[in-house]
Amino acid sequence: MGDRRPLLRAMFDAAIAAAQPALCLPGHLPARPKGRTLVIGAGKASAAMARALEDHWDGPLEGLVVTRYGYEVPCQRIEIVQAAHPVPDAAGLQASERIRTLVSGLTEDDLVIALISGGGSSLLVAPGPGLTLADKQAINSALLKSGATISEMNCVRRHLSSLKGGRLAAACHPAKLVTLLISDVPGDAPQDIASGPTVADPTTCAEAVAIIERYRIAVPQAVRSLLASPQGETLKPGDPRLARAETRMITAPQIALEAAARVARGAGLNAHILGDSLEGESRDIGKALAGIARQVALHGQPFAPPCVLLSGGETTVTMRGNGRGGRNVEFLLSLAIALDGLPGVHAMAGDTDGVDGAEEIAGAIATPDTLQRAWGQGINPRASLDANDGHGFFQALGDSVVTGPTLTNVNDFRAIVIDRRIDGATSP
Repeated sequence: MGDRRPLLRAMFDAAIAAAQPALCLPGHLPARPKGRTLVIGAGKASAAMARALEDHWDGPLEGLVVTRYGYEVPCQRIEIVQAAHPVPDAAGLQASERIRTLVSGLTEDDLVIALISGGGSSLLVAPGPGLTLADKQAINSALLKSGATISEMNCVRRHLSSLKGGRLAAACHPAKLVTLLISDVPGDAPQDIASGPTVADPTTCAEAVAIIERYRIAVPQAVRSLLASPQGETLKPGDPRLARAETRMITAPQIALEAAARVARGAGLNAHILGDSLEGESRDIGKALAGIARQVALHGQPFAPPCVLLSGGETTVTMRGNGRGGRNVEFLLSLAIALDGLPGVHAMAGDTDGVDGAEEIAGAIATPDTLQRAWGQGINPRASLDANDGHGFFQALGDSVVTGPTLTNVNDFRAIVIDRRIDGATSP
């Protein structure tokens, strides 16, 4: 028992390591084609994926991938371009147009390998007909603040793009297309990873409109016009342009959680994975998991301590304040408030890409004395939560977790360590 910070960080590091492209990509590479091999890609892990591919490919190779600023990995044959995330910029637009040009005019003898990971929705920005980059930037910002789930956000993004929703796959036709995916979304649905540029999309323009109205998102008239026209519709299952497209999932949140569980067991704790696809408002999930942790500590149910509760997925934050927040620190602050200093309970939450919200901070750690230390500095925890100021709160306590670019992305990581029964008796 004692300080659980090292164990929490070791579990987080193990989760990130298990999702590194160098480890999980080589076994999924396709056979060499008769013709050319082109590599394209988008996402926070795309540069690391490109490097892993280069290291294990024994034939001619060329291509272009776009990744987030700071996530570049040097490659010899594949060009790496950096652009903005989560709100797209001109560099992403230019890279997207270059990728479209690169895959045009291919033959049936050619092979395209698409390296797709989380973050690709913003990085592979190609506005649909009648839309501008400014339109896409405004819509992205509004979606991020709305409280919409990642699936809902990506439904809208797919229908406002000229590359997402399978349209990039159509541009590659008739070449063989193999997409290698790193999942960062609950349920690992391919159409939601980077908004599915190379896969079929079962959703419709009407569903995108319903999401915009549900969250009262203000959009330009050009957006409504596109969603009301056939040009806004994506490629559907069975489209002949997808006949030679294949998708391979190379790693996912569950794999990362299992790696963290092994670290916990090595430290003598039973590890329980509650789920790899938890969704909902961050503060609500925080209260719910605090209730489970309290039941474990008070009654030894549904698990006996000492143990660790692990979970993944992607929660959401509806912005009400003007603080420096991210969904993981919002979850953690809500959890800490609900636990109210419960003895023997430590927790961590972080984004496996190293960026929680818009901050270069992965997440934070909460301890039984978190609230006490905050009040000692004159910080009101509830006021910080109301202001969506999770980063400001934990940074003031010295409990932020900073990793730098992790070069992968399998979404949120949450761990709650419960050392003992709160009456002081060690559980059997």
